[in-house]
Amino acid sequence: MNATRAFPLSSALAALGAAALFGASTPLAKGLLRDVSPMLLAGLLYLGSGLGLGVIRLLRDRGWHTPALTRREWLWLGLAILFGGVLAPVLLMLGLTRTSAATASLLLNLEAVLTALIAWFVFRENANRRIVLGFTLIVVGALLLALPDASQPLGLGAGALLIAAACLCWALDNNFTCRVSASDALFIAGLKGWVAGAVNTAIALALHARWPASPIVAAALGVGLLGYGISLVLFVLALRGVGSARTGAYFSTAPFIGAAIAIPAFGEHTSWSFWLAALLMALGVWLHLSERRSDLGGQSALVH
Repeated sequence: MNATRAFPLSSALAALGAAALFGASTPLAKGLLRDVSPMLLAGLLYLGSGLGLGVIRLLRDRGWHTPALTRREWLWLGLAILFGGVLAPVLLMLGLTRTSAATASLLLNLEAVLTALIAWFVFRENANRRIVLGFTLIVVGALLLALPDASQPLGLGAGALLIAAACLCWALDNNFTCRVSASDALFIAGLKGWVAGAVNTAIALALHARWPASPIVAAALGVGLLGYGISLVLFVLALRGVGSARTGAYFSTAPFIGAAIAIPAFGEHTSWSFWLAALLMALGVWLHLSERRSDLGGQSALVH
């Protein structure tokens, strides 16, 4: 293979498509939180993913067929569902109740950073100075966004910490999912939707969450199908071509899409620190997106 060849275009497009759908889902979820409790909304988003992808699989396969996974692959998939499907969305919804949609969207850049750190230090994917510099700029931007405002004089904002915790859970999910990314992407995303949606919805109802009106439920299911279902299918397809760290780099465009929607949609105030953070994060993402295979000496970023 030519060492100067760029990473597969199809994988890059899949990752960018996943980013666009997930990025748009964050401000949309913020709007739905006016009528739905955070945990119930997390459940409905993933139920929308599971239901929609289940129908797509039935139409595609003309039946229901479970792909053959090894015991280790089932373990990786189970961990991915726990961290990415059950814990992360609840943490994000709770964080959205305590911070603006635009700030929350930019903070989601931390997911790419944490995904790469786990990929490098735990799963031994390779890295280079350009990628490390890009992630450093993203982290500095995230720290600016996490600075407390006047109503939170001590420590980092609670909303920022909750969103950072969600990013860590999704980073673990990304690396676990990479171990099973050769399997059927629709099955992986659909199963995560069913399990995560059922668990979070059941917990929310057990805690006496109020069931919203039918149009709100339909909207939540629709946002979930696109932002958590189709997005995850595209993400898994990207993982096959470029691995966890590079897919995370492409996916880090999602926060800017979310912020671009949130600012005009909610009329949110943006401070100088927000725009400085956006600039730093944008530079970091540009370093990732402009990377070529020659920067890695022609080595593949996928380890399995």
